[in-house]
Amino acid sequence: MLFSVSQIDVKDAVMKTNLNAVSGLSWKFYGPDARFNYPIGYHGTLLGHDKFGHLDLLYRWDPGKYCHFHRHLCGVRSTVIAGQLEVVTFENGIEVSSVTREAGSFSHMPPGDVHMERGGPNGATVLFHIFAPDGQLTELLAEDGTALKTLTTEELLSQLKAQ
Repeated sequence: MLFSVSQIDVKDAVMKTNLNAVSGLSWKFYGPDARFNYPIGYHGTLLGHDKFGHLDLLYRWDPGKYCHFHRHLCGVRSTVIAGQLEVVTFENGIEVSSVTREAGSFSHMPPGDVHMERGGPNGATVLFHIFAPDGQLTELLAEDGTALKTLTTEELLSQLKAQ
């Protein structure tokens, strides 16, 4: 069920969405991509959004699979709600850290964060709260760090509402 925070009370939205019952949600699958030399396998669903640029999203990773290498263009808060998520961070094209986030871990990353994430042995489910008042979310990056595409709020909403 898709809804807009501007249409209903936030308290009601939380009560109507059981984040532990992910099988009942409508998911967009992002799967194998021949442009990249790493296994891609993750799913996303929209929980809510408003006209001010707030988005609430739930993503899940298949075991051992990555999301696309990307750079955040806005601030992102996330909480791992199930499984384990490995986050590999890069600066100037060089890996600077690799952290495994366990269920319950919270993160607040500023704009400009460059990374890729991989699901643990049992995958991972992560709740994201994004604030992008200008509508600019992420840049999809080539393996050398070159920007291939900018993902906007409008495009993401279109992808996820089509499910």
